[in-house]
Amino acid sequence: MALTDWIPARLRATRALTPDIRLLEIEPSRLAAPAPPGSHLGVAVMIGERPDTRSYSLLDSGADGVYRIAVKRLPDSRGGSAYMHGLEPGARLGISGPRNHFGLTLGRPGYLLVAGGIGITPLHAMALALHQAGAPFRLLYAARTRQDLALADSLQARIGDRLEVFLDEEGRRIDLAGAITDLAPGAEAYVCGPFGMMEAARRAWAEAGRPAQGLRFETFGTGGRHATEPFTVRIPRLSKEIVVPRNQTMLEALEAAGVGMIHDCRRGECGLCTVKILEAEGTVDHRDVFFSEAQKATNAQLCTCVSRVVGGGITIDTADRAG
Repeated sequence: MALTDWIPARLRATRALTPDIRLLEIEPSRLAAPAPPGSHLGVAVMIGERPDTRSYSLLDSGADGVYRIAVKRLPDSRGGSAYMHGLEPGARLGISGPRNHFGLTLGRPGYLLVAGGIGITPLHAMALALHQAGAPFRLLYAARTRQDLALADSLQARIGDRLEVFLDEEGRRIDLAGAITDLAPGAEAYVCGPFGMMEAARRAWAEAGRPAQGLRFETFGTGGRHATEPFTVRIPRLSKEIVVPRNQTMLEALEAAGVGMIHDCRRGECGLCTVKILEAEGTVDHRDVFFSEAQKATNAQLCTCVSRVVGGGITIDTADRAG
């Protein structure tokens, strides 16, 4: 079951931010309190004939009664981004939230925000909030090419030189170790980007001797250590063997097969959709930010909404007690 309350909404406007990133302005049927930085919105989508849900970070608080999200159309999309890119102004939507698993803590002596690609979306809201609060912060934004930069120009106009851009095509890389060293004691870092960026930030933070709770992550669940491939899930207690296709998550495949699952974020953050691993015949590619590295190393559990298996299959037990 999903922990969601759906409300009707209307797509007010759209525009292209980059060749593959689209800004969508969504008007809910009823107003809510301004969303805190790091919040995300649930959107009901159709994948073929099948209803599903996708989560998108809010670009600002929505205090003016409009929720703004930016959606990247992914080449290996499971269908959600293609659906969102196909919507036209005036379209009717179902939305839930906002919810927040990536909250910004105000009042710290300094902040480092690190974004990679579409990972700019939650950090955009954080940068605006920190700027408004007069807090000391830097936003380091990496992308492959200049045309891949979404929202950089508007951010630059609002926060000035607190934004620094790093482009692969120019050979520039973020010096995470240096940026972390420059932080005041007690400062915090917030990172959203590809899996490799998050792993590098985690290592640099630990090597700097910083407390683990001062580093926060959000993942968009599209990448891991290994390439995405189909795999098989076995649930002996339910006498089920389920093939997870390349373009579907394990959670989606379990739901489609009638396995009762609890979930919320679908982003590898809340931990509600975890299952117990009984045996891994392949390599478990943990793509979540819920479990610690030590927990992932035990291969005792995995987050079904983002994590996968390569080179074989997996045998699990679930919280479903039917049958």
